Amino acid sequence: MKRSAGSGSAEWDSDVPVIPRGVVVLLGLAGAVVTVAGLRSVSDILAPVALALMLTVTASPLATGLRRLGAPAWVAGAALMTTVYLVLFGLGGAVVFSVARLMDLMPEYQSQFAQLRAEVTNSLGALGVDAPHLRDVAAMIDPSGVADLVRATLGGVLGVLSNGVFLIAVLLFLCLDAVRFPARLGAAAAERPEVVGVLRSFAQGTRRYLLVSTVFGLIVAVIDTVVLWALDIPLPLLWGLLSFITNYIPNVGFVVGLVPPALLALLEGGPQRMTTVIVLYCVVNFVIQSVIQPKVVGAAVGLSATMSFLSLVFWTWVLGPLGALLAIPLSLLAKGLLVDIDPATRWIDPLISAGGSEDDSADAPAATLNRPG
Repeated sequence: MKRSAGSGSAEWDSDVPVIPRGVVVLLGLAGAVVTVAGLRSVSDILAPVALALMLTVTASPLATGLRRLGAPAWVAGAALMTTVYLVLFGLGGAVVFSVARLMDLMPEYQSQFAQLRAEVTNSLGALGVDAPHLRDVAAMIDPSGVADLVRATLGGVLGVLSNGVFLIAVLLFLCLDAVRFPARLGAAAAERPEVVGVLRSFAQGTRRYLLVSTVFGLIVAVIDTVVLWALDIPLPLLWGLLSFITNYIPNVGFVVGLVPPALLALLEGGPQRMTTVIVLYCVVNFVIQSVIQPKVVGAAVGLSATMSFLSLVFWTWVLGPLGALLAIPLSLLAKGLLVDIDPATRWIDPLISAGGSEDDSADAPAATLNRPG
């Protein structure tokens, strides 16, 4: 290849072959497919590592603050590990206890299950459903079938938490490294300021996302607990805690938290009470989780509501059920490494970020391009 050197600016000769943009796009898509296939193949390892990274990044300001106060590195590391382990086992224990408590309640509703099974089979028989299908439906309406449904719904999260040795080991090493990691970032910033800026933006965005989700989760949990208590549904505090945990799953998390109280409402008061629970849950969670929370989360982390939902679908498909919990943090990391780090791709940022008002929409691209790191 030759360059013409006449005017001080290098220009390529016109006879040099140039790869068509369409081919470049196809090669990029092919590379993305290979990368995603690789991520799916190691999802059993990647999902716990990503969970450990998210927890460590969220709690790392504790270790940084202790170091600034003059605490030894081992004290800061021990405090960080203790905090992360308490959060992990607290949330995991709450999920396990919720499932176990629901399983304990199922035998108490044998007669209600039998009556419900008879009503459903009679109604389907009147509609002309054949006998084999009736037997399949009847087999689902029993305590063991409900137990299998709940285990399948929460099985992904429980499966990762049950792999305790690997997860605890990853958290241990991450927490130990997190104590001195700010100093390492400062040293690396001299050579690669863009990369360090992206990593810091990812950490800040992850913490903001979890803070917003925690606040809205508490609000939703309180409202759901009051609603269930008013409707005389068993164990309202427990189902309120479950709704708080599932609030970390964007857009559709409340569906998982709705299953146990809706089922108990059906067994306690029939279809009418179950419908009441479902309607009230949907109203509360639609207003808070689908109208208010996405706007606040979008402003906090820089992802539009559409991108948040698509990231939920994508990472759940790649990593399994745990990908739903990690969807936003992983999308922030991918956005930072693929979009924000390169000036040539930062034009994509306004297309996938949460939009502002119409008055400042014209200034958004310029503000994005001028953003550091």
